Amino acid sequence: MADHNASMLEKGENGTRGIDHAPATKQRKPYDYGGNPLAHINTGDSVRLPAFGGEFQPGSYKSTENRKFANPAPLGLSAFALTTFVLSLINLGTRGITGPSLVIGAAFAYGGLVQLLAGMWEMAVGNTFGATALSSYGGFWIAVAIILTPGGFEIVSSLTAEDGSEAAFLNSFGLFLMGWFIFTFLLLICTLRSTVAFFLLFFTLDLAFLMLGIGYLLNGSGGPNESCIKAGGVFGILAAFLAWYNALAGIADPSNSFFLIPVAHFPWSDKGRERREKVDNDVARADQTDMGV
Repeated sequence: MADHNASMLEKGENGTRGIDHAPATKQRKPYDYGGNPLAHINTGDSVRLPAFGGEFQPGSYKSTENRKFANPAPLGLSAFALTTFVLSLINLGTRGITGPSLVIGAAFAYGGLVQLLAGMWEMAVGNTFGATALSSYGGFWIAVAIILTPGGFEIVSSLTAEDGSEAAFLNSFGLFLMGWFIFTFLLLICTLRSTVAFFLLFFTLDLAFLMLGIGYLLNGSGGPNESCIKAGGVFGILAAFLAWYNALAGIADPSNSFFLIPVAHFPWSDKGRERREKVDNDVARADQTDMGV
């Protein structure tokens, strides 16, 4: 009997409540949507944070605390931004530059290869949206570089008629861009419950593809429609800066920056609903504070 009592006492000292008490029911806590989504907080594996452009994730995503990989989204976004920025300036005819040759190097190396690698790393961290988007746009830039490489695969020359007409190439390239307009629209739909900056990135990019596609298809004058190409360049510039903005949001945190990039959530998103007092997470946050999280 003494041994039995000693055993029960030892269990009590180890935190066991004993056989006379029912096991404690695990309390379900609401998700914590506050603060910087990239802050180093102990949220546990099951807790998910709100949509965030810096993670290139339009839906709720897991805490980064136990992740073995760094966040690949800023790298992919930066690669996309710079290459888009250069080509959009060329489309606008900046400083009298009209030929796209300058962008070929960036399209192969940065916008293509580096962004493709970032997409593969997004797959490794479990971000399906990021993997699909970054890998696809990495492939897009490699394809554009292949098409535009002078004398490389001779794609442009093979679609040029003997009389010098480039209508076949312009129509083909226009249809190619319209296909990317459709793909980007599908991704745009998936950002409707995320942040405003994230949505605007895909919205302006989609309009850029649309304007450029129409510009190449409207080639009755023997060349692309200049107004549509310039409009595509404007939307491309906007998309590039929005990509950089989201990339900075993923890089800047309290360990390296004096400020955090503001993220505007849609009113119908989880964060927006909380701000409209339809969801209250104050109790859960207070419990985390008491536990020293």
